[in-house]
Order: sequence, then structure tokens, then C-alpha cells
Amino acid sequence: MSDAIGIVGGGIVGVALARALTARGDQVTVFEKEGRLAQHQTGHNSGVVHAGLYYTPGSLKASLCAAGRALLRDFCAERSLPYREVGKLVVAVDESELPALAEIERRSIANGVPDLVRIDDGAGLREIEPHVAGVAAVHSPHTAAVDYASITEAMAQDVRAAGGGIRLGHEVTRLRTENGRVRVVTPVSDDVFDRVIVCAGLQSDIVARLVGADPSPKILPFRGEYWEMAPGRTDLVKGMIYPVPDPRFPFLGVHFTRGVYDNVHVGPNAVPALAREGYDWLRISPKDTWESLRWPGALPLAKKHWRMGVDEISGSLIKPLYFQKARRFVPELRMSDLTHKSAAGVRAQAWGRGGELLDDFAVDQVGAVTLLRNAPSPAATSSMAIADYVIAHHLTD
Repeated sequence: MSDAIGIVGGGIVGVALARALTARGDQVTVFEKEGRLAQHQTGHNSGVVHAGLYYTPGSLKASLCAAGRALLRDFCAERSLPYREVGKLVVAVDESELPALAEIERRSIANGVPDLVRIDDGAGLREIEPHVAGVAAVHSPHTAAVDYASITEAMAQDVRAAGGGIRLGHEVTRLRTENGRVRVVTPVSDDVFDRVIVCAGLQSDIVARLVGADPSPKILPFRGEYWEMAPGRTDLVKGMIYPVPDPRFPFLGVHFTRGVYDNVHVGPNAVPALAREGYDWLRISPKDTWESLRWPGALPLAKKHWRMGVDEISGSLIKPLYFQKARRFVPELRMSDLTHKSAAGVRAQAWGRGGELLDDFAVDQVGAVTLLRNAPSPAATSSMAIADYVIAHHLTD
């Protein structure tokens, strides 16, 4: 007998789960508070299909990114969705970054990144990216660009075709366990399911509290802002140019990305948002901001990373500072090449009571409710593999 399963959240991970579950015969209903799918993290990211360069070998991120990339590539081929392998060059600008670059290379090899190449001279870098500056790099030729919102809609078509339900405009306001089952209440519906899976992204800790889960980890929203390059200047970038990331932070730093539709954007930065869905400085939620400030981890986080915070906020507010970060990698870049800020994204970054920023994917179980507590990048790349993992480890009796 098939289970009746409710899924809270209509991003790519929630819809991938619905697709996998309906394919095995379960009765599935997806609840999405917005009027369309993929409205938040899924529809506001850089569109990169990550190859697995950065993640700790043996971590969930490493294993699910590798599996998810292959599944996503095959799905796009089956559905004739755009999938462009434009390649990624991770560049050490000077010799001080060589040890960190070597660590990226080590992790990439351990994670099985396909056809990775180490380049140890500027001439070799410029064979791949003619306008780049640096002393060494690693090149991942199979890093790709896609349209994650379109992929989510295509998956949703499969869900509906298999008899699953997708309810838009249904914000879950109550979850209650009753005799081993779970009641899901929205302002316009009231249903009972055998199991519920929460993939609520920016709202994941709020929904977790509805079932009495541990308040930790809490979600700290970080906004990532992108600048679009002038169409006449996008020839400065052939694929993707990334910095060597600072290992202390779960962010990759400002980079250049050629998207699936051939535009080039620069970014993102990482600034604390003043609302869970704070896509610009004018969107302020006193409630969200106060909850972040009063969290026990707020002071330790501020003490440890205040310099990074000041730097990121300054770059957000002062274009020349943002420009200088980008120009380190492409010296021919001009201020006028950054024409306008495009749609920003907000990352649902989980953080603990001690101020630590969680790096790996995190899944909790409270009775019949499965909670994805931390699913940042590369969650979109890994979405189909995350679905398989949750089903195998949390939905088997």
C-alpha cells in the first residue's frame, strides 16, 4: 500500500522529492506558500551545476553533488532542457593563494571531479580564459550552467502526470502529529499524511519549530548580489572564473559566470539580509532581524567574522569596492562594464548556538516528519540525489 506523503516547500529539492516518490507509487502533495514554484533560492541562484571541487571528501555534499550532477545532466538531456558545459577556472591571483589552491585540487581529485586539470603558469590560464590574470589555477571543464526554475517546472510536470498534487499559495501554518500520522494545516486546507518532508529553505527552522524540533540550527539569511556585464563586453569571459575561496567561510567569493542563456554576471557577495526574503536593503523585517540578533550564536559569529562582514557590506553599498574585487581576475574590466544589479538571491545559511556556520547538508527526523535543516549550494545541483538519499535513509521502515 502506498504512503500519503506531504512535502512542504516548492523549490527544486522538494519537487525532486515529489517526482521520485510519485514514480515509486506514493500519493504526494506539495505545499508551496508562493504563487509559483522555485520563487526563492531555486530561482535566484547563479545557475551553476557544480562538479564538486570544494567539498570535504566523504561529506554528504561531496557524494550527493557528484551523483546529483550526473542525474541532472541526464534529466536535462531527456527533457531537451539547456545544459551548457562552459567550464570553471579557479584562479590563484598570487603565490599566497597556492596552498589553498592545492587543497582545492586535492579535494577535487578525492571527489572524482572529471577531467580536472592543474595549470601552473599564466600562459596556460590564458589559453582557457584569454583575459584572466593569475599565477596558477585548476580547470573543471564539465562545470555547467542551467536554468533551475525551468528544471523545477519540468519535474513538476512529471509529478502531476503521475497523479501528485502541487498546491500553490498554500502556506503551512500548523503541523501536528496525530496517532503516528501528521496533520498539515494551511489557511485554505487541512490534510493528514502518513509522512511529511520539510524542504522549506529560508523558512526551514520556522517550520521545524511547528513539530517541536530543536531550534538549532537556525537560519541566517545571507543576500548575494550580482552585477550584469554589458553585452558588448561579455567576450572578456568565456566560461566561469572563480577565486580561491577562503576556507573559513561557506561562500565562494565574487566570481564571473557565463549563464545558460549566454549572459555574464559578476558575483555574488554575501551580506546579512535584514529579512528572510530580503532581496535588497529596502526589505526589512524587524522580527527576522531581532530573532537573528538575539540568537546565542550572534555574538560569537560577530566577534569571529566582523571584518568579513564590514568588507562585504561595504562592497554592497559602494560599487567601486565591488568592482575592485572583480577586477583582480580580469584587469581589462571597466567600471562601466558592470551595468546594473540583477536579481539577488538569499541563501538559507544554517548556524548553531555557538555561532558556527554549518557547511554540510543536515537532515533531522521528528517522528513521521523529515526535516532538511541545511541545504545550501550545491543543493540545486544535488537535488535529485538528495531526494534519493532522503528516501533511502528516512522513508524506509
